[in-house]
Amino acid sequence: MSLAPLFNALGDPTRFAIVERLLAEGEASAGALAEPFALSKPAISRHLRVLEDADLIERRIDGQYRKFRIRPEVLAAAADWFDEARRFWSASLDRLETHLDKRRKEGGHG
Repeated sequence: MSLAPLFNALGDPTRFAIVERLLAEGEASAGALAEPFALSKPAISRHLRVLEDADLIERRIDGQYRKFRIRPEVLAAAADWFDEARRFWSASLDRLETHLDKRRKEGGHG
C-alpha cells in the first residue's frame, strides 16, 4: 500500500480537520462534516473524494445520506510506517552519538 496519497490528502488543513473530526466522533454525514467550514457543498465533496481516493475514509449510503468513516487499517499502515522511520532514525542517531563519543575520547574534536 502506497502511503503517498494518504500523506498528500492530510496535507490540506480542511481534510486534516475532517479526519480529526471522524476520529473523535466516529461516522458522520457529509452535511455534518461540512458544518464547521465556510465552504460550498461541492468543495466539501471534493475534499471527501480526495480522502476516499487515498483510502483513508469510506462512504456508505444510509437512505438519502452519505455517511463517512475512517478506515482504521490505513491509519494502522501509516502508524507502522512512522514506527519504522522512528526506529531507523533512532538507531542512526545512536550510532552517530557513539561515533562522536569515541572521537572525543580519542582526542578528536568531534
